[in-house]
Amino acid sequence: MATIRRVPHCSHWGAYTILVEDEAIVGVEPFEQDPAPSSIIHSVKEWAAPERRILQPMVREGWLRSREGSDRTGRGSDRFVAVSWDEAAALVAGEIRRVGASFGPASIFGGSYGWTSCGRFHHAPSLLKRMLNLAGGYTGHVDTYSIAAGPVILRHTLGSDDACGGRANTLDTIAEHSETLVVFGALSPRTAQNEAGGLGTHTLEGHLRRLAERGVRVVLVSPLRDDMPDWVGAEWWPIRPNTDTALMIGLAGEIVKAGRHDRDFLERCCSGSDRFLAYLTGAEDGIVKDAAWAADITGLDRQAISDLAGQMLATRSMITVSWALQRAHHGEQPFWAALGLAAIIGQIGLPGGGVGYGYGSLGGVGAPFAMAKSPAVPQLKRPIDSFIPVARITDMLLQPGAAFTYQGETRHYPDTRMVYWAGGNPYHHHQDLNRLAAAWTRPETIVVQDPNWTATARRADIVLPATSSIERNDIAGNRRSDYVFAMKQAIAPLGRSRSDFDIFSAIAGELGVGEAFTEGRGEMDWLRVLYEESRQDAANRAGFAMPDFDAFWEAGHTRFPVRDNHTYLAAFRDDPAAHALPTESGRIVLGSDLLDRLGYEDCPAHPAWLEPYEWLGKAEAPNQFHLVSHQPAGRLHSQLETGPASRALKRGGREQARLNPADADRLAIADGSTIRLWNERGACLATATHADSVRPGVVVLPTGAWLTPHGNSGLDIAGNPNILTPDIPTSSFGQGCSAHTCLVQVEPYAATAPDAFEAYAEGLAAQAAE
Repeated sequence: MATIRRVPHCSHWGAYTILVEDEAIVGVEPFEQDPAPSSIIHSVKEWAAPERRILQPMVREGWLRSREGSDRTGRGSDRFVAVSWDEAAALVAGEIRRVGASFGPASIFGGSYGWTSCGRFHHAPSLLKRMLNLAGGYTGHVDTYSIAAGPVILRHTLGSDDACGGRANTLDTIAEHSETLVVFGALSPRTAQNEAGGLGTHTLEGHLRRLAERGVRVVLVSPLRDDMPDWVGAEWWPIRPNTDTALMIGLAGEIVKAGRHDRDFLERCCSGSDRFLAYLTGAEDGIVKDAAWAADITGLDRQAISDLAGQMLATRSMITVSWALQRAHHGEQPFWAALGLAAIIGQIGLPGGGVGYGYGSLGGVGAPFAMAKSPAVPQLKRPIDSFIPVARITDMLLQPGAAFTYQGETRHYPDTRMVYWAGGNPYHHHQDLNRLAAAWTRPETIVVQDPNWTATARRADIVLPATSSIERNDIAGNRRSDYVFAMKQAIAPLGRSRSDFDIFSAIAGELGVGEAFTEGRGEMDWLRVLYEESRQDAANRAGFAMPDFDAFWEAGHTRFPVRDNHTYLAAFRDDPAAHALPTESGRIVLGSDLLDRLGYEDCPAHPAWLEPYEWLGKAEAPNQFHLVSHQPAGRLHSQLETGPASRALKRGGREQARLNPADADRLAIADGSTIRLWNERGACLATATHADSVRPGVVVLPTGAWLTPHGNSGLDIAGNPNILTPDIPTSSFGQGCSAHTCLVQVEPYAATAPDAFEAYAEGLAAQAAE
């Protein structure tokens, strides 16, 4: 009888032990210290399944014939030819040299973005940027698809993005001190099961239970009732999507109308309050922003809004805002308006009071945060300054040389000739995928490095097979984590796949910068160095003793120094002059001199309600719905889409689209039937599910289905919502993605469509066959 090996590991959804017998994964056990482990950990066996894995380096036939990109239309349909690793590394290095020499390094887009591994060493984005920096430079991106507009406006109004990056009030202070909690968007263990660098303990559920025990009044402002667990006992305010800013401003205006705003806090701690107050009172435009005004826009009850404004003043009140709200047209405004409302109330800097962003959006936001350097491989100094806002890749490809603005600065898109994408899948996370497909024909060479045959890999010219995290050694840990974890190799690499470090090392060698890239270290040498840097920093800054590397590696995990019971801006509140913020005024900015000078119509000089590009307030058809595309419970983005946790949430081989039973009855859509969701940008299929937890006029389709077009029709049969979402910036200031600004039409689908999994497998088999 074979012995079962127990291998400690970690992924974005938590830590666990992999059980291996005869080089096969036979089970997964959660980390013993985790009070609420994620079910997704049981899907990691899918990484060992060869069906969707890239097993050897491959090159597209059309690219090999033409080189330098003269044949680009075959991306996504051409067959691939297997090549050796030596040939693959030489081809990629040759293209980096050619494009850099002919067009300049800014013409190489290092499009590495994604969640392939929570490991801090085999971190594809960092390693790609390290290599390209040594080779002369590249164009990169700033911010993330998850959160871009929010950090931009908070960096301007608060001086940093700490409030949305996990360093606002910690959840323990909210659970113990808040008396009224108003949740805009969601506060759900569904999304809190994930964290970018892994995490040891999922704590959100425990804090929510403490709120319920204390009888805290919780108001959930969301079109989805299940954006909080039902046992919390939250009041559900089914707001019209994309109107949260109007509710925040209406609450603030109601307080100002009653003359009950905290004048002292506004005077001591804020700048530009006069601009904001003039807007609220109607002195600016003749429109009083109060409960009645907000009710008309949001579809909520006027008296309930007025009463809530009074209670937020009378009790210790906390406002939370999901990251999702800023992924919409004018996405800066809900973040800024929430700050404005909190300032009007005047409880910022008090335990359990004020405002915070992103609670529940990731598991580490609101958890105790690290007080020492997390492990990270250095990306080295950038030799050129070229970047785009992360969600503007299609604009960059379609509009070389065109101007764009970001944080008040005007820049220009490069002439992109080469794309190197490692550790991500833009055909999952980008908006308006048909527009991206048109732009995808512009670069001369596209390299994709990934463990799996994603939709992006299938549309590459050169495909490099990377190992998954379970086939190599690494370390997990991040600035929002309470542990550092050993991620030990559980199984041998599948096929001829190699670790990200080994792939980049080979290409760096071809480019003549191999020694500088590796610094003469192998995998375990690097892990030791990265861990010891964190260990030393923990001792120096926090006086915290971590075990040496050998003891840590043997144990599989160790604690990290963290801070809990944190009240954001407490010192600033006590003495704003001594603890001035790095803003234009040294205080919280409610009226911006910079934005006033810039004069952007889509981002004015104070928090404001601006009508979105698409919203139910101007829906033109009775079967037009607002599409909510949120994170599913059974996977992270498109990772492990074929795993058991993900498949359990599908129906009929497709994603479930939830809609209110009244809407379904009106359109004769039976529960479990196939429906077509469509607009001018594209169309997809999904399985209809009746749900009274969804506001009428809203349809919910999770993100992450692998794009699977049906024949030449362009119809996606898997249920990828980004075939429908608009590719427009949040504003001229933030330039974030606007995925949640989307109207679709819904109708029964009577024709027969193939199973999405089978169709993807058949297309892949035809394209990737040797």
